[in-house]
Amino acid sequence: MRVIVRRERPHPGAQLSLFEENDGWRYQAFATNTATGALQFLEARHRAHARVEDWIRHAKDTGLGRLPSREYAINEAWLAAVAIAADLVAWLRLLALPERLAACEPKALRYRLLHVPARITRGGRRRRLRFPKTWPWVKDIVAVFARITAIPRPA
Repeated sequence: MRVIVRRERPHPGAQLSLFEENDGWRYQAFATNTATGALQFLEARHRAHARVEDWIRHAKDTGLGRLPSREYAINEAWLAAVAIAADLVAWLRLLALPERLAACEPKALRYRLLHVPARITRGGRRRRLRFPKTWPWVKDIVAVFARITAIPRPA
C-alpha cells in the first residue's frame, strides 16, 4: 500500500482548517495499492475517481438510490430510466444552463426548474407557458428555453 501526500499553497480566500492556517500549506492525501507508476499519473487517476463519485451521487439523486421492486425486469427498466434522466440532466447542463445553475446539484435543479408552478395557456394559435412573476428563477428558466430553442435543427 502506498500513501501519497501532496502539499500545495491554498488559493487566496480559501477556507482553511486550523492546521492549514498554522502551517500555511494544504495537504491532500490518498492511498493506493498500485505498486508502480508515476506520481502524476496516480494523482490524475485519483482526481478522475472523485469526478466519477460525483456522477454516481448525482445518479442516486435522480432515482438510482431506490430500486422500486424485487423483480429484476422492473429494476432493469427503472435503471434504464435513471440512466436516461442522468443523461438528460448532463446534456441540459452542457447545452442550456447558465454557469451557476449548471453547478447545482440535481435536487436544486429539480426545485428551481422542474417544480415551478407554471400554466399552459392558448391563444392566437399558439401555446404559451406562463410563469409566476414572483418565482425567483424565472429569468433563468426563460434563458434556458431561449438557449434550447436557439439550437439549430439537425439537417
